[in-house]
Amino acid sequence: MQEGFTYRGYTFEQLKNMDIKDFIKLLPARQRRSLKRGFTEQQKKLLEKIKKAREKIDAGKSVKPIKTHCRDMVILPIMVGLTFGVHNGKEFVNVEITPDKIGHYLGEFTYNRKRVQHSSPGVGATRGSAFVPTK
Repeated sequence: MQEGFTYRGYTFEQLKNMDIKDFIKLLPARQRRSLKRGFTEQQKKLLEKIKKAREKIDAGKSVKPIKTHCRDMVILPIMVGLTFGVHNGKEFVNVEITPDKIGHYLGEFTYNRKRVQHSSPGVGATRGSAFVPTK
């Protein structure tokens, strides 16, 4: 992991060994409130996938990205080192979790809106739009 990384004065090793209730106290207000309310069913399923992936890594096996639609999941220390396929509405975008992403949401690292690029008028366009100058 990163050398010299700290989150609110705690090293990454301390964060990994910390109880979830103690970790929640370190988070910003929005994330703290979200986690105090408890995990949704979707988030619980994601946590189960994370635990299975951790077991595979500990056994020395390679792990495929964990696909999820759960963009509102707060990144916890147990997620560091894993790759997630976060859905952006059209496809799954791979996000590698590093220690500096702890406390953020998964959805923050995938764009779900594209820039609109208009092209020439399509089939069924009005007669007036057929006379677009071609420079």
